[in-house]
Amino acid sequence: MEVWNSTLGSGFILEGILNDSRFPELLCATITVLYVLALTSNGLLLLLITMDVKLHVPMYLLLRQLSLIDLLLTSVIAPKAITDFLRGDNTISFGGCTLQMLLELMLGSAEDILVAFMAYDRYVAICHPLNYTTIMNPRVLWFIVMTTWIVASLSAIVYTSYTMHYPFCKSRLVKHLFCEIPPLLKLACADTSRFELAVYLIGVMFLIAPLAAILVSYMLILFTVLRMPSKEGRKKALLTCSSHLTVVTIYYGPASFIYVLPISFHNPKQDNIFSFFYTVVTPALNPLIYSLRNKEVMGALRRVLGKYILPSHSST
Repeated sequence: MEVWNSTLGSGFILEGILNDSRFPELLCATITVLYVLALTSNGLLLLLITMDVKLHVPMYLLLRQLSLIDLLLTSVIAPKAITDFLRGDNTISFGGCTLQMLLELMLGSAEDILVAFMAYDRYVAICHPLNYTTIMNPRVLWFIVMTTWIVASLSAIVYTSYTMHYPFCKSRLVKHLFCEIPPLLKLACADTSRFELAVYLIGVMFLIAPLAAILVSYMLILFTVLRMPSKEGRKKALLTCSSHLTVVTIYYGPASFIYVLPISFHNPKQDNIFSFFYTVVTPALNPLIYSLRNKEVMGALRRVLGKYILPSHSST
């Protein structure tokens, strides 16, 4: 098959979930609402945690990192999908495709790692409360944040550079919402079997290994919670853990399908749905899940409003 020079040509054509939908206008409106929700909820959570010193504890400082990742991740995907649909132009340059893949992989990997660290934080807080401040000290927090971003960035650079070094066939049609490894490898005019194996192995490392660590952490937490004498303490611990596990389920499930399932088993329509879920839906839901019925977050909201908004309003 004829090879086209993607670096000099017009790039790729993204034919994603909006093109396959029976009601594309409704789906575009849904994506827009979810994106606005993700921006406002994650932005508000970032603001509250930054401005309220009572939230400057490991759990919320890690949650601030998660909100930053979610805000950036959905911004890499949603705006282009929306504007492409409204303009009727789904093209993306080779450089734009490379950048989009790099950012999506970096932010997605960072979320994988960070959620596992957050599970460890909950394990320490519930199972070793007396040693919590000693174990989760500022130095450890900096280590967690730096490890998350450095490892995620390095893996994304390796993944992206290797994927985009392949020669691509004459077809420029990427049947996906954005530039991602599985649909692009289907356009490669070369044997990608070894790289597909590497994608699978690294996918296991970045998804299954952290997921296993999370499940072990929460099993230990559950055993500890069940032995708690205080009913109120059990309720609070279970509520916090249930919100974390909900996030784990709605993120790791679709992401595992994309990066752990062999590429030969991928279906474009299923890939689009799963990718849409963990890049658009999950970032919008995460802040709501973590902060819903959370007294500390709602208290911070009242304090920030009372300190910065209400005084200026009353003075006018």
